Amino acid sequence: MKNYILFGPPGSGKGTQAKRLESDYGLVQISTGDLFRYELGNKTELGQLAQSYMDQGRLVPDEVTVKMLARKYNEHRDAPGVIFDGFPRTIAQAEALDHLMDQLDEEITALISMDVDKDELVQRLLERGKTSGRADDANEEVIRTRLQVYENETSPVLSYYENQGKVQRINGMGAINIVFQSLAACVR
Repeated sequence: MKNYILFGPPGSGKGTQAKRLESDYGLVQISTGDLFRYELGNKTELGQLAQSYMDQGRLVPDEVTVKMLARKYNEHRDAPGVIFDGFPRTIAQAEALDHLMDQLDEEITALISMDVDKDELVQRLLERGKTSGRADDANEEVIRTRLQVYENETSPVLSYYENQGKVQRINGMGAINIVFQSLAACVR
């Protein structure tokens, strides 16, 4: 099975493009945000465990998130491939994902990095904020802080996979269809 990490800062279009890859190529999008909403909403054992951490104001440990990923992944072992969207965000999470892949006798095929100019990201997120209802998409200062957090905490994951020779970069600027063509070339 092919296993892709769709990678890029907030506003780069990961979610939009992952849905399109899912529908056009039969790949399964595994979004950590969607997983958490499902597990919490359905009050699963993992969801309740995650909620217990959240109720204490603590971050959900990576091991709980990885268990959610493993469950979802195993539900789709017959798919041609998987797109990890929103995970990993740290080196520790990348190591945990690689460990999970080893346990499943799989590996990450590629990390596809969607490169987008910072000012473009700000404009995209402000535009999304007009309809998303997300307060963090409506305030430029908050957006710039999110982008700095991404740069400091998440972008090192790119180097982690570059050291494995698994990074493919695409230009995430421009029309959605043009970006999609670049992504499609990476997953064919």
